[in-house]
Amino acid sequence: MAPAHAETATEKASEKASDAGGSFRLISLLMPSLLSDTPPEPSLRIEDNALATYELRSAPQLPGTIDLTANPDNLWDRIRNGFSMIDLNDDLTLYYQQWYQNRPDALRRMVERSRPYMHYIVQELEARGMPTELALLPMVESSFNPMAYSRSNASGLWQFIPATGKRFNLEQNWWQDQRRDIVASTGAALDYLQTIYEMHGDWHLALASYNWGEGAVKRAIEKNNARGLPTDYANLNMPNETRHYVPKLQALKNIFGNPVLMVQLRLPEILNRPYFATIDTGRTMDVKTAARLANMPLEEFIALNPSHNRPVIKADTPLVIPTDKLETFRSNLERHSAPLTEWQAYTLKHGEKLNQVGSRFGIATPELLRINGLPTRARLGAGTTLLVPAGRGADDIGRLAATPSLPQIFEPEPESRSSSKGGKSAKGGKNKAEGKQASKGGKTDSRQAAGKRDSKQASSKPAGKTAKAGGDSKSASKSAKSGSDSKSASKGSGKAPKVAKSGNGKRG
Repeated sequence: MAPAHAETATEKASEKASDAGGSFRLISLLMPSLLSDTPPEPSLRIEDNALATYELRSAPQLPGTIDLTANPDNLWDRIRNGFSMIDLNDDLTLYYQQWYQNRPDALRRMVERSRPYMHYIVQELEARGMPTELALLPMVESSFNPMAYSRSNASGLWQFIPATGKRFNLEQNWWQDQRRDIVASTGAALDYLQTIYEMHGDWHLALASYNWGEGAVKRAIEKNNARGLPTDYANLNMPNETRHYVPKLQALKNIFGNPVLMVQLRLPEILNRPYFATIDTGRTMDVKTAARLANMPLEEFIALNPSHNRPVIKADTPLVIPTDKLETFRSNLERHSAPLTEWQAYTLKHGEKLNQVGSRFGIATPELLRINGLPTRARLGAGTTLLVPAGRGADDIGRLAATPSLPQIFEPEPESRSSSKGGKSAKGGKNKAEGKQASKGGKTDSRQAAGKRDSKQASSKPAGKTAKAGGDSKSASKSAKSGSDSKSASKGSGKAPKVAKSGNGKRG
């Protein structure tokens, strides 16, 4: 109350109290408005000797807080809530953050490609108690392209080289390459990251080991220890690719960790719900047939099942189907009465050639080579089993599916012999130097940056290239004119290098 109002009310109360013979109404002290000359509002008018009633409104609700136990509708919110790695602040991080921000179209494409896989990866990370920043690692490794293949033979979302894939039980055989399998490769990658984190106790060093190899990082740490230098990520001596590796991930974390920036870049949301489920049919079927049963475009089905090397999925291989297509697939499979595959197994007989097999089963020889993963110039020995279109004279593919390893025998076709005057044609053979160089390339731990791992690298060149025989043609013609025989020509130009054997028909 205002002081003046209180004084006036007190004076009036005292005057009335004196008129009433000293009887004082206590309520006048508490509610001086009753003594006012102006009538109260209709809602506040009260009867004599009655107490006024006031309605108390509920207290305003406090601002909402983050509940880490609740699952938000937007998967990016769930990922942000799980960030737990120490931030890296350096010039390289700033450089790559600006680089990504200047290419919003590329970021949007990566987000769209990650949509089928991201929820499963985040779920697996949370189940293991690992930082959810690692869900962004396939953006650095492969740009979320499951068919990515690097020059160092790294393959899949997580870019496993063959040796590391075998170490973590990823099958790489004639039928499939599990380095491209979404479920199997994710489990192997997280197992590997956990192992190297426990080795170093630091996520930045674990990521460096994932890119460079744990042995190389360990040796770099030992060198710094011997010199009395710090052994953290920033102070180790490492290749440029590994030096730039963690800043790329940190730059992506800065972008996707900022909701306002994501809106400005128009990066799409991802629903926080499972995208796919796995189902085991127990039956051999074609990839095209499985996609048709799931009522899916073939490209979308392959994106979820990218590990198959052949057009046939062998029995007892789990299929990855979108959750909203799972019941459709089951019901269509139950009603499907036609054969599930259009391919059969055929065993080559003695002296039989590939073009004869192609003519017999109505398939062009290049297509027959492609389906069976064979090099262009390949001769197969008797007893080799091939996939051929279904027809008479072939075996049930179920027998082929049960075969643990196919007896593939690859021999390159001999080159067309070009005879020169007085000279002998070179014979094909193995180029040991090139073979060793190719094998070294497959064992290196160093992998290419994500921007260089595109689909164009999926078709790699054969390890060995045909070398020109007999040296330079000009020198050969000069020696012929001078009357020297073929032996002197061969001595002058050296022995003809041998031709390297072609690939073995397996990817990676």
